[in-house]
Amino acid sequence: MIYRLLAILALVALIVGVVVLSGPQRESAAPATVGPLHDPGYAARKARLIQTGADGHALYTLDAAQIQQQPNQGTVDLQQVQLGFRDTSGTQWTARADRGRLTQESGVVQLEGGVRVAGALPDKGEPAEISTEHLSFDTQSQIVTTRDPVTLLVSGHQLHAQGLIARLKERHVQLESAVHGSFLP
Repeated sequence: MIYRLLAILALVALIVGVVVLSGPQRESAAPATVGPLHDPGYAARKARLIQTGADGHALYTLDAAQIQQQPNQGTVDLQQVQLGFRDTSGTQWTARADRGRLTQESGVVQLEGGVRVAGALPDKGEPAEISTEHLSFDTQSQIVTTRDPVTLLVSGHQLHAQGLIARLKERHVQLESAVHGSFLP
């Protein structure tokens, strides 16, 4: 008799368990919030970006060991940067830096950390180099600027200053203040 009673209780427990488990699932009281998906942007190693003009020729090239887009900020972060561009006379210039940032839609490249810009003067072909810690290059207006201490080395002669503006289209370089150095004929 006890075996029958245990068998009936086990059968009832099995039926109740099946009904409870197979019934509709209860949903949580708080509705799930669905926000906009996060855009992680793009990233690449050993990347090359080339900006071309209306004629299809390269205005500048930007090589970096690593790039990473920051879509929420509208920028692209760069590591171990090399920027190549030509001035209005067609002379090739190269800028190198530890880091950089390209502001999208503006064409402005910010370089920082051991910035070196090297090329040749268009008239005489003499080597020229600009050294500083921070430098901004506006690729559309072709203006190079810095407010930091800068060293300008031309044909073995050095000039030191605080700040620089180089208007490549006009072939004009202006040292801002605290200029030290001299050029002797």
